[in-house]
Amino acid sequence: MCKLFINADPQLWVSRTHSLRIDGMVTSVRIENAFWRVLEEVAERDGMNLPQMITRLYHESIDAGHDLGNFTSFLRVCAMRYLALQLSGDIPADNRVAIASLDAEGILAREPVSGAPRGRAVKTTH
Repeated sequence: MCKLFINADPQLWVSRTHSLRIDGMVTSVRIENAFWRVLEEVAERDGMNLPQMITRLYHESIDAGHDLGNFTSFLRVCAMRYLALQLSGDIPADNRVAIASLDAEGILAREPVSGAPRGRAVKTTH
């Protein structure tokens, strides 16, 4: 098992910094190349470049009332979530299908209760 990870291209875990302007403020984001590759794919699907997509994610998150104290972690989770939703079939593998065209409400409605691992029953006590 470990060879699949250990013998992967070491450039995947090298961190790279992107600087962008959000609302007139220069912001730098430093994450690993593997995450940048996924985020670039997400942006491309909806006809945006990386800074445009990151700015849009930032604004929509703020509009939704999220505290983005750790925006870098948020972007990592976005990348992982994109891959997981592709694996589950909720996001088509065909990159020509824009993410904005998907039924986000339907996808979210099929997800397990927050905090519960996928595929396991949630036990509640009253």
